[in-house]
Amino acid sequence: MDESPSPSPRKGNEIEHKVYARAGLLGNPSDVYYGRTISFSLANFWATVKLQPSHHLIITPHPTHDLVQFSGLDHLVKRLQSEGYYGGVRLLMSICKIFYNYCNENNIELSKENFTLSYDTNIPRQTGLSGSSAIVCAALNCLLDFYKVRHLVKVEIRPDLILSAEKELGIIAGLQDRVAQVYGGLVYMDFTKDHLEKFGHGVYTPMDISLLPPLQLIYAENPSDSGKVHSTVRKRWLDGDEFIVSSMVEVADLALQGQTAILEKDYSKLADLMNRNFDLRRSMFGDDALGSLNIEMVEVARRVGAASKFTGSGGAVVVFCPDGPSQVKLLEDACEEAGFVIQPVKVVPSYLNEDDLKTLSG
Repeated sequence: MDESPSPSPRKGNEIEHKVYARAGLLGNPSDVYYGRTISFSLANFWATVKLQPSHHLIITPHPTHDLVQFSGLDHLVKRLQSEGYYGGVRLLMSICKIFYNYCNENNIELSKENFTLSYDTNIPRQTGLSGSSAIVCAALNCLLDFYKVRHLVKVEIRPDLILSAEKELGIIAGLQDRVAQVYGGLVYMDFTKDHLEKFGHGVYTPMDISLLPPLQLIYAENPSDSGKVHSTVRKRWLDGDEFIVSSMVEVADLALQGQTAILEKDYSKLADLMNRNFDLRRSMFGDDALGSLNIEMVEVARRVGAASKFTGSGGAVVVFCPDGPSQVKLLEDACEEAGFVIQPVKVVPSYLNEDDLKTLSG
């Protein structure tokens, strides 16, 4: 093993990247079933990662999310009950490993310099807004710039690297979140099996965010864990369950129809597709798996005539009020009564730079 000291750190070269939360608009969860989705990056919440050159490679724990000092046993236990055992340090370590291995396997030479990584995030936990992948994606961007290899790692491949880092930690997820966070903006994604197996990634088509109507985001302060939702459906799909297979095909088709509806600004159709997306998910997963709190978030919107569906696997919903501001006001009042947080959705434009665009296929 090479024990030679690393070169002196570059002074004043701190790198910082911000990656936004993600909301699935149509087609989820078919991304993990060779389907199609439409997702967008959500400016309401984000994660940031900072990289500072240093003599040793250091992963800095977050003072809140990686707490290791407690006032007593009761504090420690309450903390674990509300936040779980894991913070962001493991995410940063995992993407470092995945990035290093990818570069090794693809003959991408990395300098011997070291760095210190730190992170921060305001993405609410367990809301299905892709908080973990935002941290990983931001860290990957820092590594690409620190080692000056952004032009050597194709944009289409980056979501797979992020997903691999999360799978390394036992996080169950699909590609759509990472695609939306790598690209930014509004993206239509096709995960057709043949293309995935041939090229190692799906077909990702950025769309103009100005085509979207005003949307609302509803989430709960104390949501149920979104990670349990995929469990039985995945097994049934792998076993060839006819109902699950056909329903997932229909969910994927909603994204295809949604792409046309958005391009044509057919917002009545978009509302129907959003509602159908949730209804199909509910029929496949069942109310016990979805959780009463998550279902109530969808229903509170429907009771005022709005269209609604999960942004991910539960914990937050994206809502479209076709009747405009008066309907939004009714929804705000209903959410306040139900104890839910509601915010207008802010969509981030695509943030791919010139070096990124040069790596794109075709």
